[in-house]
Amino acid sequence: MKELVDQISARLRDQKIEVPDEEIASRLTKLIDDFRVPESEARRSVLNYFLKEHGIMPQVRASSEKVKISEIKEAGKWVDLEIKVLDLWEPATEAISQTGLIGDSTGSMKFVKWAKSELPNLELGQSYLLKRMVTDEFQGRFSVKLNRTSQIEPLEKEVEAKPASRAAQAVKVVEITEPGQWVDLKVKVAQLWETTSDAISQSGLVGDETGSIKFVKWAKADLSNLEEGKSYLLRNLVTDEFQGRFSVKLNRTSQIEPLDVDVEIGSQAAEFSGALVDVQKGSGLIKRCPVCKRSLAKGVCSEHGKVEGTYDLRIKAVLDDGRRVQDVLINRETTERLVGLTLDEAKQMAMEALDHEVVRSLIESKLMGRYFSIIGPRVDRYLLVETINDVPPVTESRVDELTAEVEAV
Repeated sequence: MKELVDQISARLRDQKIEVPDEEIASRLTKLIDDFRVPESEARRSVLNYFLKEHGIMPQVRASSEKVKISEIKEAGKWVDLEIKVLDLWEPATEAISQTGLIGDSTGSMKFVKWAKSELPNLELGQSYLLKRMVTDEFQGRFSVKLNRTSQIEPLEKEVEAKPASRAAQAVKVVEITEPGQWVDLKVKVAQLWETTSDAISQSGLVGDETGSIKFVKWAKADLSNLEEGKSYLLRNLVTDEFQGRFSVKLNRTSQIEPLDVDVEIGSQAAEFSGALVDVQKGSGLIKRCPVCKRSLAKGVCSEHGKVEGTYDLRIKAVLDDGRRVQDVLINRETTERLVGLTLDEAKQMAMEALDHEVVRSLIESKLMGRYFSIIGPRVDRYLLVETINDVPPVTESRVDELTAEVEAV
């Protein structure tokens, strides 16, 4: 993030514009973290915002150049491509209207079409001239983006391109190191999460003996639901990657086969120590759908409608070590131990108060400000707590001891 801020700040200073780094970083963070805009697009958007704010119109973009896919070696270039659509994937965010794989005689490449571009959809197997796309790069992999300035022209001739391979390979979780690959996995469902979009029917965490990975099952896939704690053979998944984290997607071509054996999940554990500074909404006494284990909103499951839910306890908290913060998820058993409150006692409290929030308030009063050391697998922004231990805060006398030790050196 600092590198992006420095780049924007330098460009602004070239125009005699001074903007605090904090303001630049705030806008970048919102675009990248909240709206999942790629860094290159976020950088351009923030730079243009401050230029316009100070009465300077952004420079007109350079004209695009017609190239072959193999000639794309640099990010931030404007290009035209004659291509064939080799594959289409389900978008990972509503900001993207289409994403997939395009190719020509020299190779293939990922494309993204932004929803705000309002461009028509590409069709699988069809050939097009795509004008004024911008190239992008992440971890050495190049892609192209279609935005408001791009153009799509259908071609009568068919562009020669190598067909996209959909032959799935049986792999272990740890072997997933590249997006856009088709894989089969034997896994156990470690955790199911609340979905954030109607386009997603289920999401959560699956794993094998080599580690864990996020999964997403698209609603359009029309597949049966996975159950927490059960083991499955998942066929024909497509791998995906966002900001260095890999995931797998189940789509219309995927298959779900229950396994009689219990797959053991290995832990790729991370460790974090800090003060607990926030107990988030959704903590405490909650109800889950008895079928898919999602938490209910006012007695309603987003997948199964109004159901008779089952009670559960959990904590969604934030730890702060003074330099960075970490979101954590704590399950029922650990919550009961930390708070000294059983699930039955929590239900009784809520019944007497006619309010489930009394349980979250009790958790806050017990845990806020305490220092903990936690260990567990990291998934997206969360650390799934497997072990948690109190860490005594640094006392004034200990500070004096450390100061004396430093002075003695």
